[in-house]
Amino acid sequence: MSQPTFTVADIRKSFLDFFESKGHTVVASSPLVPGNDPTLMFTNSGMVQFKDVFLGTDKRPYVRAASVQACLRAGGKHNDLENVGYTARHHTFFEMLGNWSFGDYFKRESLKWGWELLTQVYKLPPERLLATVYIDDDEAYDIWHKEIGLPADRIVRIGDNKGGKYKSDNFWMMADTGPCGPCSEIFYDHGPHIPGGPPGSPDEDGDRFIEIWNHVFMQFDMQEDGSLVKLPAPCVDTGMGLERLAAILQHVHSNYEIDIFDALIKAAARETGCEDLHNASLKVIADHIRATAFLVSDGVIPSNEGRGYVQRRIIRRAIRHGYKLGQKKPFFHKLVNDLVALMGAAYPRLQAQAQHITDTLRVEEERFFETLANGMEILELEFYRMGGHQPSEGQDGRLVEGKKTGRVRYDLLSGEVAFKLHDTYGFPLDLTQDVARERGVTVDEAGFKAAMEKQKAAGRAAGKFKMERAVEYSGAANVFTGYEHLEEAAKVVALYHEGAAVAELKEGQAGIVVLDTTPFYSESGGQVGDQGFITAEGVAFGVEDTLKIKADVFGHHGQQTQGTLKVGDAVKAAVDGARRAATQRNHSVTHLMHKALREVLGTHVQQKGSLVDADKTRFDFAHNAAVTHDQILEIERLVNAEILANTPTQARVMGMEDAQKTGAMMLFGEKYGETVRVLDIGTSRELCGGTHVQRTGDIGLFKIVSEGGVAAGVRRVEGITGANALAYVQGLESTVHSVAATLKAPTAEVQPRLTQVLEQVRALEKEITQLKGKLASSQGDELLSQAVEVKGIKVLAARLEGADAKTLRETMDKLKDKLKSAAIVLAAVDGAKVQIAAGVTADHTAKVKAGELVNFVAQQVGGKGGGKADMAMAGGTDAAGLPKALASVQGWVAERA
Repeated sequence: MSQPTFTVADIRKSFLDFFESKGHTVVASSPLVPGNDPTLMFTNSGMVQFKDVFLGTDKRPYVRAASVQACLRAGGKHNDLENVGYTARHHTFFEMLGNWSFGDYFKRESLKWGWELLTQVYKLPPERLLATVYIDDDEAYDIWHKEIGLPADRIVRIGDNKGGKYKSDNFWMMADTGPCGPCSEIFYDHGPHIPGGPPGSPDEDGDRFIEIWNHVFMQFDMQEDGSLVKLPAPCVDTGMGLERLAAILQHVHSNYEIDIFDALIKAAARETGCEDLHNASLKVIADHIRATAFLVSDGVIPSNEGRGYVQRRIIRRAIRHGYKLGQKKPFFHKLVNDLVALMGAAYPRLQAQAQHITDTLRVEEERFFETLANGMEILELEFYRMGGHQPSEGQDGRLVEGKKTGRVRYDLLSGEVAFKLHDTYGFPLDLTQDVARERGVTVDEAGFKAAMEKQKAAGRAAGKFKMERAVEYSGAANVFTGYEHLEEAAKVVALYHEGAAVAELKEGQAGIVVLDTTPFYSESGGQVGDQGFITAEGVAFGVEDTLKIKADVFGHHGQQTQGTLKVGDAVKAAVDGARRAATQRNHSVTHLMHKALREVLGTHVQQKGSLVDADKTRFDFAHNAAVTHDQILEIERLVNAEILANTPTQARVMGMEDAQKTGAMMLFGEKYGETVRVLDIGTSRELCGGTHVQRTGDIGLFKIVSEGGVAAGVRRVEGITGANALAYVQGLESTVHSVAATLKAPTAEVQPRLTQVLEQVRALEKEITQLKGKLASSQGDELLSQAVEVKGIKVLAARLEGADAKTLRETMDKLKDKLKSAAIVLAAVDGAKVQIAAGVTADHTAKVKAGELVNFVAQQVGGKGGGKADMAMAGGTDAAGLPKALASVQGWVAERA
């Protein structure tokens, strides 16, 4: 393609430059994982990072903002995955250009600036643009027509055509209640040669008129009864798809023809060997490399649940399309460098994480390629059956094409087959649907869901756009003094019992206490909430946990243990100091351990979760391999060196921009306001609101007590400090002393003495095995005379004394060699347990199969078994039934010979 007038990079920069010139603060793209927001799986629009501002629970130092936000729609309510590659404008990952006003400017500025940017900066022909307004939004209509000069025939009023009052594309609602308001959308007319009509017309779904920019005017508060109350400070929220705008500015119709996709499609063609650059599979791969790479950079590792499950689905869908193009080896991860070259400048984290992203995708590819061929074979054979053929079994046991059976052709793939592919071979349902669609076949989703209900479904986070609170509290924020004090004089400002506000808590009642001032730390950032007491004369409330009711309001959960506590009472709040001190040691060491993990394992290590309490620190992090013993020793050495240095801890409160300049580590998945707390512990610097030791030496001692995997690409370490670490080390020392006493050796000589004992044990085991073999061989020779000829087959069924499974197999082979043509059953008894081996020489396996024979015998002694036609093993639990079972072998063989 020729060099476009505006590249994607040009569009990003010019958009931000334009709104910065209009007094907007340029805000960086937030992660694809929304910070502390369980209602959303992924960031799916530009306004997600400003959600709390609109809800009134967060305040920023600016009232105008602009950003280019990375977005993802591939799970939950917003899911475009199935359409990707088959339409001109659907993507999993996309970029959203947006500008916001938080109670500052409103409709006039928003629409005029939008028009100015499109027509003067991007030079779009005014005659190609048209706008929509909500049906009764005369204010927006007049701005478009009278002030901007847009002709009336290019302004469309859109009303209640979607199922009731305010249920319209041009009326936006945050939820069933809450902030809402009318919209005004700007459309681009691609020209009469493209099918489709203007918005609001019967053929509006055509491709001629494409929406490029939506301006949402939040001016009302929707009440439960459906009435609207004006907001005191109306806001503006706009969103414009970067890919759509680029297609228009680069004079192409499909998003997949813009410069960034042109480059990624060519890279996908290079790695798959596909020469047709218009192939839909290349579009899928080009789209999916953006989604998966950005997800990894934001800490989402492929797994079988939640966000990781969506990540795995996208990766495997891309791999399957490469497989379809003939690429049978891992290729997808090789596109990461191409993507970084295109987008790394705009998204520095993508560039910094390039190697980690590549490694993560490569590992997932290698795992999936191991099963992809088998899964595809099952699908192909199922399609073959649906065409009326019955596959048959070949000599190697694989299904091969059979003859036509005359069955009726079906166009519905069994839900059970789809589930088997999902459960056994890691084929997500949409991948199976993708393959089936290419064959003109649909998948029985109801059958799939029925099968899925028998197992735990992959977790998905989705929900309505609203804030859930345990109790309703509308008072002022409390003052937290717990950084400096463990005791504080306070006043009770609210009480709750069974979720409802009450005036008092009586003795024996459980409840929640809200204080105007508190030294109790509320659970946050992985650190558990404080425990302690709230007391007054004759009154005591035991605090069992401290949790946030709102971002700045702490709830003290517990039990009224003495007297009656009332709203308005003056009280003393006292934290359990010993528990807090132990928790602080574990929290502080978590920071030091995190830094040491990154130094020893690599900077790709990212926190994936943590739990810090008085007993331990539990830390989950992204890493694709087990942490070796030597690496654990080095991590412990680095952390304990920091402890021995005994450096003072320093906490500073500053603006987010200043904090970023200090190089402080920010944890993805955490939400930070514009004012943050930068914490220096030893050589570690992170943003953290938790409580910590005053000096690193206060930690005492650090020891890692466990390490293991918790999900694909996620490891977990648990560590202990202080008195807990000392007790752990002393416990290990006691164990060593106990072992030394048993071995009758000094503690310093435990290892060589233990090695000597193990060598003696192995020598004795070898001698026992040899003796068993000699005994079995001797018994085997004696058994030869017991073989009875039945219809031309020598049948032998006997018990071997003192034999194990290995001895049974070896004796079986020797007897088959000596008898030449035989069916043999050998059994051994150990207590009540029975071991059985059956063997049939090759000349008789067509009729007498060892697997069937051993199962016949095993069923008579309370067991079951099976195996190949010439050799099989089984077990049982009823030794008393063995003589009768062995006696029945001759008759069984006679029936089949």
